Amino acid sequence: MPILSISYVNYRNIQDSTINLSSREVYFVGENGQGKSNLLESIYYSAYGSSFRTRADGEVVKKGFKDFSIKTLYKMENGSTENISIFYENDKKRIDKNGKWIKDRKELINTVPCILFCHDDLEFAVGEPERRRFFIDQCLSMYDLIYIDTNRNYKKILKSRNISLKEKNYEMLDIFDIQLVQNGIEIIKKRRDAIFQFNQIFGKLYEKITGIDGIFISYEPSWKSEETSNIVPTKEKVFEILNSKREIDKTIMTTMSGPHRDRIKFLRNGKDFISTASTGQRRLIAILLRIGQAIFYSNVTGKKPVLLMDDVLLELDPEKRQAVTQLLPEYDQLFCTFLPGEPYSRYMKEGTKVFEIEEGRWNERK
Repeated sequence: MPILSISYVNYRNIQDSTINLSSREVYFVGENGQGKSNLLESIYYSAYGSSFRTRADGEVVKKGFKDFSIKTLYKMENGSTENISIFYENDKKRIDKNGKWIKDRKELINTVPCILFCHDDLEFAVGEPERRRFFIDQCLSMYDLIYIDTNRNYKKILKSRNISLKEKNYEMLDIFDIQLVQNGIEIIKKRRDAIFQFNQIFGKLYEKITGIDGIFISYEPSWKSEETSNIVPTKEKVFEILNSKREIDKTIMTTMSGPHRDRIKFLRNGKDFISTASTGQRRLIAILLRIGQAIFYSNVTGKKPVLLMDDVLLELDPEKRQAVTQLLPEYDQLFCTFLPGEPYSRYMKEGTKVFEIEEGRWNERK
């Protein structure tokens, strides 16, 4: 669903105006701190109703103001034009799609499916286990509304169970465990299946760029069958695990097993790859995970995503930059940010729009 334009009022340092984005490739060029990432953020914000840089919507408001709004026009497959408007007033956010109030952000899913490449993606390779789980959950949430609900339910139940443990309200544990098991097993099934499909993509991408073969993603559920972690455990097995750990849970006052404790690792020849990988190899893993995410999304849905690339090519040598750009999958639209000195002209195609960004204002290069 290509984006045609975005109109801004009091959004970060961006000028109050409308930017025409009607091109398959759009480049934002400028020094750091001028507003390139703010423009990318606004696209992501329109797609998902939230920022990738902050959880506090008030931080998006331009300094000296209290409210902001953005209106995004995008084209449907049938050629018709639709819009998403986001208003932040009196510390409250409202999202409208074609004039209809959206009460749950999941209603935006698949409207403008964006995949973001940014510096923080390195956490998927070297960060805490939570960040790797987040990545897989994000891949699933881009198209599976049932998974979104299941994951939300699991987290809600987990929170209630942990409160009961802290308050020593143990009589509620059996009830919570039934709900936890039901939702948790569904999460394990879908994570396992997604990672299996992802492995058909990721290792080949890494080998094409580096020549290093055999890299794959290992999924180790916290609840697992005795035979192997590749088999989804039965409800009976999970209840057995929860019961065996209940006294530990009571002592520590938190739930020590479940999908919130799952492990996801990058292995080669059965050994952890990240611990011996160079900084460049780790950064490359992060970028290829996003490329893999785009391919995975297209394989599952038959649709092409919108790609947002925020200075991610800077940290690769020229040879790998060229290789990565050649590996990009089919996309509906591509937005990239560059510093003025970068050789971005090498990646341009016929019709690429280039905007020079300075102090939140843009000037289209002709």
